[in-house]
Amino acid sequence: MALTRDFKETVKDRAARDPAFAKAMLDEAATAFLNGEPHVARLILRDLVNASVGFESLAAETNRPSKSLHRMLSEKGNPSMDNLAAIFGVVRRRLGVALEANSVEPA
Repeated sequence: MALTRDFKETVKDRAARDPAFAKAMLDEAATAFLNGEPHVARLILRDLVNASVGFESLAAETNRPSKSLHRMLSEKGNPSMDNLAAIFGVVRRRLGVALEANSVEPA
């Protein structure tokens, strides 16, 4: 069965129109990062940036080149902690949320 719509476009549109979904994506990216899955966190952040901030605005707010930000959030990207903190910060502010980490017992 062929897909009628690109998955990434569907996610982008949903995050752009549904603030709760966008916040859930941010939460999932932070959780993935803190749980040792930085590759997953980067890809979720990339989709969220596309839906909420845009790479050009992100570049202006982080004082980093747009192309560098694209590379950082790519499949094989490797952003520094400073760059990742800056990206999370911009997205967090844009969505109007604070991030809080809590530890829980493993399941």
